Amino acid sequence: MALYRKYRPASFAEVVGQEHVTEPLSTALDAGRINHAYLFSGPRGCGKTSSARILARSLNCVEGPTSTPCGECASCVALGPGGAGNLDVIELDAASHGGVEDTRELRDRAFYAPAESRYRVFIVDEAHMVTTAGFNALLKIVEEPPEHLIFIFATTEPEKVLPTIRSRTHHYPFRLLAPSTMRGLLEKICAQEHVPVEDAVYPLVIRAGGGSPRDSLSVLDQLLAGAGDEGVTYTRALALLGVTDVALIDEAVDALAAGDGAGLFGTVDKVMDAGHDPRRFAVDLLERMRDLILLRAVPDAADRGLVDAPGDVLERMREEAERIGPATLARYAELVHAGLGEMRGATAPRLLLEVMCARMLLPSATDAESAVLQRLERIEQGVVLPASSAAGAPAPAPRPAAPAPRPAAAEPPPDGPVYQRPSQRRAEPVAAAPAPEPAAPAPAPAPPVQQPPARPEPAQQAQAPTRPEPAPQAQAPTRPEPVAPERPVEEPPARPAPPSPPAQPAARAAEPEPAPAAVPEPVPAQPGSPSRPDAAAIRAVWSEVRAKVRERSRTVEVMLSGATVRSVDGARLVLGHDSAPLAKRLVEPRNSDVIRAALHEVFGGEWDVTCEHGAGPAPEPAPARAPQQQPKAAAAPRFSRPSQGRAAAATPPASPRPSASDLDDIPPPEAPDYPDDPGPPPADFDFDTPPPPTTPEDEEEMMAEAAVPVDQASRRDPDEVASEMLAEVLGARKID
Repeated sequence: MALYRKYRPASFAEVVGQEHVTEPLSTALDAGRINHAYLFSGPRGCGKTSSARILARSLNCVEGPTSTPCGECASCVALGPGGAGNLDVIELDAASHGGVEDTRELRDRAFYAPAESRYRVFIVDEAHMVTTAGFNALLKIVEEPPEHLIFIFATTEPEKVLPTIRSRTHHYPFRLLAPSTMRGLLEKICAQEHVPVEDAVYPLVIRAGGGSPRDSLSVLDQLLAGAGDEGVTYTRALALLGVTDVALIDEAVDALAAGDGAGLFGTVDKVMDAGHDPRRFAVDLLERMRDLILLRAVPDAADRGLVDAPGDVLERMREEAERIGPATLARYAELVHAGLGEMRGATAPRLLLEVMCARMLLPSATDAESAVLQRLERIEQGVVLPASSAAGAPAPAPRPAAPAPRPAAAEPPPDGPVYQRPSQRRAEPVAAAPAPEPAAPAPAPAPPVQQPPARPEPAQQAQAPTRPEPAPQAQAPTRPEPVAPERPVEEPPARPAPPSPPAQPAARAAEPEPAPAAVPEPVPAQPGSPSRPDAAAIRAVWSEVRAKVRERSRTVEVMLSGATVRSVDGARLVLGHDSAPLAKRLVEPRNSDVIRAALHEVFGGEWDVTCEHGAGPAPEPAPARAPQQQPKAAAAPRFSRPSQGRAAAATPPASPRPSASDLDDIPPPEAPDYPDDPGPPPADFDFDTPPPPTTPEDEEEMMAEAAVPVDQASRRDPDEVASEMLAEVLGARKID
């Protein structure tokens, strides 16, 4: 007979580890306070069904109800361990008989009086498996049972029992046994079986049983069955239970404490050679980490029963806990726990185990708080890892080599344009292309550089470091010799254009008398010229300016789609637009502020933006980039029918209608889509016939309407107008 059946308790006094249940039940039985329904809940194998049988035996004893059955009467003998049973005590397995028909049959049988006992007892095991319909069938009889009827429900999931049933029972929760209590029970049974068992075997059995007396007795029964004359040895128990050898766990912990990667991976190789399951090794390693954490936090954890291990193993664990800090142990436990989840159902568990070991060895591979604490603990303990020290020694050498090219890259900006953004640096080839022509007079500016107080231009250069300009300008005073001759070499490309010369004379003023003769009026542009790009440079990065405008206002960016850069007059940017109303819109304060902010972000400084109607004459450098300087053509209206497309194509390109510059009304940025045809055109309609020309009377009428000033207060909200049109034309109704 199995040990868990052979040593099944026969009374509440023999139940081990459930005093919180047995004592109240014994008191109630002795006092005669019997309820008609009981609910025993708890993990599997902790004594729920056995306690239910003891309760039935105590109720039907001749001397009962009593907490100490006599064990001699017919009822006690029949209901005792190994007894034949009793007709008045019926045990039902709800896992296989939980349907509504089974419960109805039980309900019908419950009304019969007991045959030979005091009470008719129904023990419903696995009660959570009863269906809802089955519980409903039992509800009435459980609520108002006959005096001779008692129900005992046993379940591992009490929350699944119908609340109306559970509320009518006395609920007693069972629990698992503590390791110390379980060890006492196992030692008692081994003594009764007269089989010697080594002390190191009991922790293995307790850990394998998981706190369940039935499971632990089943494991012990297996070990006792295979024991020889020497009894149950530790080696035999390891082989039968598949538990990792403690020596392998100690080797792994020692390797982690020393940061020895070779030793740790060698231990993993030994585990695999011994045929152990990688997941089981990880579980045992996690349990060791748990024991070490408790020993580190509670020095007398073994005396308190928090850690159960043989004496020699306990001493080794204390030494290991002293070598590894608490933060490191906590991080190891977290990594092993995460690795266990990854190894579940994995096809290559050894690979995942090795990856987990690598993570534990490399705290610097992550910036997590636990890894930082582990590194701090190693520094405090003075632990130097071979792998990390070897890898970290040459690390400082290449670091200074990386910034080496940066000073070399920082030298060209003083020779290039003044503005420093990447988009402006891309414009350097445009400004430096005609440099070879004025290269001859380069040595001439040497005398003016030696006499800065005598000329206003060098004085202005001396003030440049005081302005909040980018870093390359601050380097200009440190190298005065190359600055004076090289600035006029790069900025002459804009000299032929009439609008742009005001931006150039300040740089050319540093040359001898022949240079100012080419530009007679440079003085007004001197204050802003050193930090202002020319029109060509702005055209080169105009797309970037529009992108910055789009970030602030998409409406302004759409209105800029037809605008081009005409000229730059100091801090004044002149734009040209092919639509007069949009040109007026662009110069409004709320729109021009957006453009000025974008120019400030791209080029720096403060700008004044004006917009004029018409493309205007293009500057001389424009022929090289003629396609880019052409004003963007207005988008053609989109048609939803071919007939509309043909009608629009037949319209002559030049119409005698007044130009947009004569109208004050503001059109939308793009032509709207034409609606679908309301119906088929007349049979005699000719698609190729152009529309009739506009008469002078029509032009005068449109001009008169456009000249009438519009009160801004009289303008209506477009959404309100659209709502009225939908209501009037289509009969729509607004939904609140």
